[in-house]
Amino acid sequence: MIIEEVKKELTGHIIPFWNKLRDDENGGFYGYMGYDLKLDKQADKGVILHARILWFYSKAYITLGDKTLLDNARHAYEFIKNHCIDYEYGGVYWMMNYKGEPADTMKHTYNIAFAIYALSCYYNASGDKEALELAYKLFHDIENNTLDEYGYREAFDRQWNLVSNDALSENGLHADKTMNAILHLIEAYTELYKADHNEEVAKRLKFQLGQMRDIVYTPETNALKVFFDTKFDLVGDIHSFGHDIEATWLMDLACDTLGDEELKKQFAEMDLKISHNIQNIALDNGALNNERENDKIDKKRVWWVEAESVVGFINAYQHSGEKKFLESARSVWEYIKAEIIDKREGSEWYAEVSYDHKPHDWKEIVGPWKCPYHNGRMCMEVINRGVDF
Repeated sequence: MIIEEVKKELTGHIIPFWNKLRDDENGGFYGYMGYDLKLDKQADKGVILHARILWFYSKAYITLGDKTLLDNARHAYEFIKNHCIDYEYGGVYWMMNYKGEPADTMKHTYNIAFAIYALSCYYNASGDKEALELAYKLFHDIENNTLDEYGYREAFDRQWNLVSNDALSENGLHADKTMNAILHLIEAYTELYKADHNEEVAKRLKFQLGQMRDIVYTPETNALKVFFDTKFDLVGDIHSFGHDIEATWLMDLACDTLGDEELKKQFAEMDLKISHNIQNIALDNGALNNERENDKIDKKRVWWVEAESVVGFINAYQHSGEKKFLESARSVWEYIKAEIIDKREGSEWYAEVSYDHKPHDWKEIVGPWKCPYHNGRMCMEVINRGVDF
């Protein structure tokens, strides 16, 4: 059954792989492993990568209760606390060198959100109040420095002057604001609210949910817009299938955590429509296609898209009782086992696989974005939701 299979993948493969990347000399975890499985111990260390590692080990400890997981979480926490947070100007840096010195001092709302997510989860795992204090420091950094009259701005230099949002812009488009940043603020503030039910956090979380419902969601197509200018006018015509299915369960979780019955009802209906849409238009040959840009479908299979779709489809089943969602979750998990999990000794999951089953050998196994957060979280969500099939 699927729970035992994903638990074995988590405890027998994903966790042991990341354990070996711990850097006890310079702190944190090594920042890069190429497709050739060569580890670069002097590669820059992404702050997003380290926040996701901290979240991963914290949540794994909560899920599995193994003290060695909490020790690795503490190791990641010490690196973030001592190296990644800018105590002079606020926020967190974008990139550190291998010694833990700032390599890129850009401030990004998305990146700070992941630090809040990780620190909050570490507090929820360890009870370390300093971690919660740091999460609130970063929460106030976002609220005090990034908002304009429309919503959250995203990219800044070290002293909070606006810079081009290249980090989250892609497809040759420039976006001032993104669905992706709002989604991961929701994720972060949900975890922070879970820590101590702060009403200010609840208020801002409801604001972000409202933006997803009223600005980002398109009722006519049951899809989420991706890129915007500063006033939230649409930029480009892109539909990100992975973000849509990820958003469904993260928004449902936010509403459940808030305990707001009206919001729960609104978003359950909206998220179920999005899930149906993704199932109908993006599920192809047992896995999820990546995205649509204009009239072109990108059919490559991306590790995080597949992982999030398993959780999203299980969540849709739990809200609807429709067995076809379980069938979709199972088909994607079978695809992951067959194609995405790298069977080579000393590896983890491929980052991308082509539609005709060829791993993309130009994509790294570990990097600033390639992390244990999506696939590890998929395993833990399956375990914790207890839906076996």
